[in-house]
Amino acid sequence: MIFCQFVSVTEAPPGSDPCWLEAAAHTGFVFIAKEKRRPLSSGPCWREVTLRRDGRTNKTTIPSMPRARCACHNCLTDPTLTASDWSEAQVMEQFVRSCRAAVQNKPEALDFHVVLGNEACDLDSMASAITLAYYLAKTTSSQNLLYIPVLNIQREDFPLRTESTYFLKQNGIPEEQLTFRDEIDLQTLYESGHLLLTLVDHNVLPRGDSYLDDVVAEVIDHRHLERPAALNCKVTSELVGSCATLVAEKIIRGAPEILDLQLASLLRDTIVFDCINMAPAAGKVTPKDTENVTALESMFPSLPPRGAVFHSLQKAKFDVSGLTIDQMLRKDLKVLVSRDISLAISALYMTLENFMQTENLESDLRSFCQRHRYNVLVAMAITFTSHNEPVRQMAVYSQREELRHGVCKVLEQATCPPLDLTSIPCSPCNNTATYRQGNTAASSKKVLPILKDFLRKRDLEAPLSMHSLENPEKSKDQSGFREQATNDNLDDGELFGDCGEQLEGQDGCAGDDVRSKGFIGIYRKQLDDGFEDERSFPPTPMNSLVEGCPLDRGLPIFTAEAILERFSHITAVDVESQSGGEKK
Repeated sequence: MIFCQFVSVTEAPPGSDPCWLEAAAHTGFVFIAKEKRRPLSSGPCWREVTLRRDGRTNKTTIPSMPRARCACHNCLTDPTLTASDWSEAQVMEQFVRSCRAAVQNKPEALDFHVVLGNEACDLDSMASAITLAYYLAKTTSSQNLLYIPVLNIQREDFPLRTESTYFLKQNGIPEEQLTFRDEIDLQTLYESGHLLLTLVDHNVLPRGDSYLDDVVAEVIDHRHLERPAALNCKVTSELVGSCATLVAEKIIRGAPEILDLQLASLLRDTIVFDCINMAPAAGKVTPKDTENVTALESMFPSLPPRGAVFHSLQKAKFDVSGLTIDQMLRKDLKVLVSRDISLAISALYMTLENFMQTENLESDLRSFCQRHRYNVLVAMAITFTSHNEPVRQMAVYSQREELRHGVCKVLEQATCPPLDLTSIPCSPCNNTATYRQGNTAASSKKVLPILKDFLRKRDLEAPLSMHSLENPEKSKDQSGFREQATNDNLDDGELFGDCGEQLEGQDGCAGDDVRSKGFIGIYRKQLDDGFEDERSFPPTPMNSLVEGCPLDRGLPIFTAEAILERFSHITAVDVESQSGGEKK
């Protein structure tokens, strides 16, 4: 890592032909590098330069600083960059790099304070975890405590968060230097007594992590508080548009001196994206969001325009050009599981024609379903016309013909809502039916109940086998019904960033649902009808019967275990009554 005490910069005006940047530093190295300028609309203007020192070459990035004015022939100024200016782009990279090194080396004498985002690992969760951990590390007085931001997702799944990967690149933070959930052993740290946790963008640990709850020292979240009060846990919970707003407020109030252009960009741009470009009409922005965005912009006037930031991130969010078929299908995926069927519903952000023309599609679909053990796949494609009107298409894939026909039939005949499906011949792939969807207001959230009802009826019509009656414990996991989501903070019609619990189901275009519940973890709840429901935590409270009726779930399914338990109870009662009669 190279830190300059004094650097003179010469550059051509922005927008000129590839310009040359020359600089000399008092640290003993000289470099001459061709500048690669990214558009301002993509975020702070970053330059990739090549540093030379003692014959060694090192590529890095530096930001365009407010004081780095033009020094070309047209305006003979001589601007300088201070040491803090020059190394600013490297500070956050150095921080996350040191965190990753600490996780890999596991120094026994140190404690780890992990700042853990939610399991959706969306932009808000990621940025909040990184910036809060950085703030805590810069302001701590402890020499034996390491603050580690952890992205609560497996590394292999991170490319699915296309807006997050794009955002990191624009802010000069190497993705490979971040720490992901599968790269840190929280259980071992917990058992050794070397772990503390701060939760950001969620306030309750999922069931699999519940054993860590007693080491949660702080919570910062913008959703309804679901965790009970605890003396050893500091909680900040406000219904603002973005969790990054609460982190920004904490930094501005607690240590404004650590703010630089990069840190301000991470916070401000995240808030702008989550709050839909701060538009009041969208209903997500709150006064506190606006207050903190304004404060950051006043401190760093060189931050790019809000609109440019929002639209570039929005475009990146739905850009699937760099994804494989498997990643494309997993980006926004919901799974319904019944007694013997696993049904996947995936949103596609491209035309069905383009998707179906993908090379080796049939083998990729077969591999996808086999790898994840899905019996049927419903792919819902959404694109937009030049007038921003949605176009919806649908494909149903299954190697089981009777199952594929059954799903197609229930979708074609659906009345609540009607999907208005028209068969289209765009599939060169066997085992696939393709449709144009006339009802463009019916997003995946509207189609889910139709498919749930199909699976329930199918389970009710299926007779119980003697094997199930003889092996109730084994059949327990296969019975009932549950719902899963790999990225439940997205809906296939969603156009905007995450905003906690607000405006769920608000129309974003032509009546389309723009969001589904924020995915913060998994918990399971035994419902009144006997089904096991696996969903995001915390749930959105039901608003009277507007958002649905409990009876919509249908009648309960009688599992083998439930029948045996009932018979056992009846037998026990009969034996007890007989023994009572004998005593008399």
